[in-house]
Amino acid sequence: QVQLVESGGGLVQAGGSLRLSCAASGRTFSTYYMGWFRQPPGKEREFVAVISWNGGGSAYADSVKGRFTISRDNAKNTMYLQMNSLKPEDTAVYSCAAGRTDWGRTTHLSMYDYWGQGTQVTVSS
Repeated sequence: QVQLVESGGGLVQAGGSLRLSCAASGRTFSTYYMGWFRQPPGKEREFVAVISWNGGGSAYADSVKGRFTISRDNAKNTMYLQMNSLKPEDTAVYSCAAGRTDWGRTTHLSMYDYWGQGTQVTVSS
């Protein structure tokens, strides 16, 4: 069992930055790939980024590529999402997730076993 808790969300102006954190419980954190998803108002949850077990591999949605950076610190059981050059369309509830089913399909929600409650990010224009 893995419990995930996100933090770092808030209100920021367009062009600003935020860093989200996802703290995980348990001693098996390093055996999971970790992902960030977001759900904009009135829309479905969508993939943002994923990072491999040891941080050696990562992938991003086209909409955030070049602006967001995912990272992890296995010694601290924590994953991060550095978000720069934020846009109003980045407004959403951001959730972290852990999985180890299929690294090749990590853009799919069903490939994750555990989810956090989410943190709100609001970008004003």
